[in-house]
Amino acid sequence: MTVLAEAAPRITTGDRGIARVAGEARGVRYLVGAACILVITLMLSPVVLSFLASLKTPAESSASPPSYLPHSLSLENYAKVYDWQAGLLTYVGNSLGVAAIAIVLCLALSVPTAYGLARFKIPFKEGWFILLLAPLMIPYQALLTPLYLTFSKIGLANSMLGLAIVHTVLQLPFSIYMMRNSFESIPREIEEAAVMDGSTTFQALRNIFLPLVTPGIVTVALFAFINSWNEFLSALIFMNKETSFTVPIMLTGVRAGRLGAVDWGSLQAGVIISILPCILIYLLLQKYYVSGFLSGAVK
Repeated sequence: MTVLAEAAPRITTGDRGIARVAGEARGVRYLVGAACILVITLMLSPVVLSFLASLKTPAESSASPPSYLPHSLSLENYAKVYDWQAGLLTYVGNSLGVAAIAIVLCLALSVPTAYGLARFKIPFKEGWFILLLAPLMIPYQALLTPLYLTFSKIGLANSMLGLAIVHTVLQLPFSIYMMRNSFESIPREIEEAAVMDGSTTFQALRNIFLPLVTPGIVTVALFAFINSWNEFLSALIFMNKETSFTVPIMLTGVRAGRLGAVDWGSLQAGVIISILPCILIYLLLQKYYVSGFLSGAVK
C-alpha cells in the first residue's frame, strides 16, 4: 500500500506533463492553421473581388467611388468578352495552340539534353551546363527585335510556330535545369541493372528513366504552359493579325472603353476567363507538380 501511495503522485505528475505538452502542440497547430487561413484569404481575395467585379453591370463597374459587392448580377461583361472582335474562342484556341507547341518543343529539347548531362561523362560538362543556363541572365526583351527580324525573313513571324519557338527559348534553361536534377535523383544502380539486362541507352531512357521522371516532365510542361499562356510582350510584337492574337493581347483590347476610359467590368471578366485554364491544369497536375519539385531539389 505504501509503494502504491508513493507511485500515484508520480503517475499523476507525468500525466499532467503529457497533457501540457499535448495542449501546447494543439495550440501550435491552431496558430499554424490560423496563419494558413490568413494567407489563403490574402491570396484569394483579389480573385474573388475580380470575379464579383465581373458580375457588375457596365454602369456599376465604372461608377465612382466603386463598390466591392455588385448591387445586381449581370453577364454583360462576359458576353462582351465572348463576342469581342474575332471571338473569345479564336483567341483561346491561339493561346492553347502556342502553348501546346511550346510544351512539345521544351520537352523534346530539354529531356535528351538533361539526360546526357546527368548520366554521361562529357568533357567540360558543368561548363556546358552553365552555358545553357546563361540565357537566364539576359533580359528577353533585348532579344525580341533581332528575333522578329530573323523570323520575318524566314516566314515565322505572325505564326503560332514562331511565337512558340520564342516561348521555348525563354523556358528552355529552366526546363533543362529541372530535368537534369530529376535524372540525377535516380540511383545509379537502376541504370547499371538496365545495362546488365542488355538495354541500350535509348531503351533505358524510354523504358526506365522516363517513367521515373514523370513528375519532372509534368512540372516542366506545367511551367511551359503557364508562361506561354500568360506571355504578352513577344505575342504583341510577333502577332500583328487580329485573328492571330492570344488571350493577353485580347485583354488589352477588351478593356478599352469610351473616350479612352477603362472598361473595368469587361477587363475583370477577361481576367477571370484567362486564369481558369491555369487553375484547372494546376489542380489536375498538382500531385506530379509537388513531387517533381521535391525530386528536383533532393539529389
